[in-house]
Amino acid sequence: MIRSVVFITTIFLLAVTTLQAQQEPALVFSNLGKQAASDSAFMAQKEAYRRAKDKTAAALALRQMGRICYHLGHYPQALDYHLQAGTLFRETRQHMLLAENLNDIGTLYYYNRQPALARPQYDEALRIYRQQRNNAGLAVTYGKIGHLYEKQQLYDSAFYFQRMALGGYGQIADRGGMAKIFENLGSIHEDLEQYDSAQYYFGHALALNTDSLAKIEILNNLGDILRKTGSYREGLEQTRLAVALARETSEQYQLSSAYRDMAKGFHLLRQPDSAYQYLELSRFHLLDIYSTESGKQLALLQTMYDMEKKDREIENLRNTRKATVAIVILGLLLVALALLVISRQRLKIRNAELLHLREQEQMRSALEHREALEQNLKQELELRSKELSAHTLHIIRKNQLLEEVHNQLEQMVRDDKRDQKKQLKQLQLQINHNFNHDQHWDEFRGIFEQVHQSFFDRLKAYCDHLTANDLRLVALLKMNIGSGDIATLLNISQDSLRVVRYRLRKKLNLPQGESLTAFIQSI
Repeated sequence: MIRSVVFITTIFLLAVTTLQAQQEPALVFSNLGKQAASDSAFMAQKEAYRRAKDKTAAALALRQMGRICYHLGHYPQALDYHLQAGTLFRETRQHMLLAENLNDIGTLYYYNRQPALARPQYDEALRIYRQQRNNAGLAVTYGKIGHLYEKQQLYDSAFYFQRMALGGYGQIADRGGMAKIFENLGSIHEDLEQYDSAQYYFGHALALNTDSLAKIEILNNLGDILRKTGSYREGLEQTRLAVALARETSEQYQLSSAYRDMAKGFHLLRQPDSAYQYLELSRFHLLDIYSTESGKQLALLQTMYDMEKKDREIENLRNTRKATVAIVILGLLLVALALLVISRQRLKIRNAELLHLREQEQMRSALEHREALEQNLKQELELRSKELSAHTLHIIRKNQLLEEVHNQLEQMVRDDKRDQKKQLKQLQLQINHNFNHDQHWDEFRGIFEQVHQSFFDRLKAYCDHLTANDLRLVALLKMNIGSGDIATLLNISQDSLRVVRYRLRKKLNLPQGESLTAFIQSI
């Protein structure tokens, strides 16, 4: 008999441990009941989202889709929908809806085990509710923050915010809200093992509550308190009330939880048969819940998959159409670009040809101008040469004439006509003076240098100590004038001319045998 009791007790403890390990995820389904989310509800919200005519309607549909996923335990997907809804609520400045959505996001972060991210969501919701002076929203958010601190075992902060919530519900006379806060306070006292206070707050919560599901939870909590304080039979009475109410309302999860509490009570009363029986009932209902909800989750997941697949197909079709249109537009743009490039190239070639023709024309004009200028210069040079030759010839003739006159006068002077001698002598002196006058030399040199440019400069670079008479002789030699004419022009004899040429050769350092005329022509 003792071995049997030990065996049943061991099985009971293992079962209780297993159920407690499963309790946290099972909480997701505790509030489904008549509000049970299904694939049809999700599809309805998805369709509402597609047909939404404004951002607010789309955000409401997204939030409902998030809540459905939350109640079925799909937290990441639920969080994504709520975040999308929050973005739209911000854009449309729907402050109250945004605050409610922030509370939902905070709860999701908590269930995702990210409490550090949950608190900022609640804080922003509080700021909005304060700005809008919404006491009900403040009370709800205070309660959520208190619950968050309770789960983190920060009980002082949990008490503070739960009392803030209680005060808020009291101001608006919300009995259901006050009942929920009393239940939360009872849970905190229970965690602190302050069972009298816990029983006090659970009692207040039960008295104020009108919601059947909440009453079942409170009755189960009261049963726990009584068991923990040693009042096993009184605890079983509270649990039996919870079982009856759960059967009446068809709350399967609460019924399973109540059966498990009854198994604990009978175990403590050392009635292993009854404990085992109720433990099996609890397991049966819990498995039934999981089976039902797993089917719902699978149906929802299949629906979500089908819808996402259809959305992807539609999006792919749209993308294909967009890609086709984009390709056509790109092709047209490329053709237009090619035509533009060809046009620009043709225009560039045409402009280059015109520029080339213009340059050729300019070069032709410049060449013609240069040829005309050279022709003018050539003509002018020829003219100057003719002038120089004419000038030289004129000088030669003048000197020849003067020489003849000089000779005649000399003959007259030899005569004995004393009365004419003095006048003739003066005339002879005047003629001699005319032979040596340089008045025409500057004019001659100017014309000479125009014909033979820079000749004297080159000559002086070779020999810089030549006299004016030397320069005259060199100029006449450069013009290829004969020795007789040179003697006449210089008004000297042939012998004197040979002496002058000899001195010039010495000044120019010409070697014996080199022609003076050839040398001067080479300069």
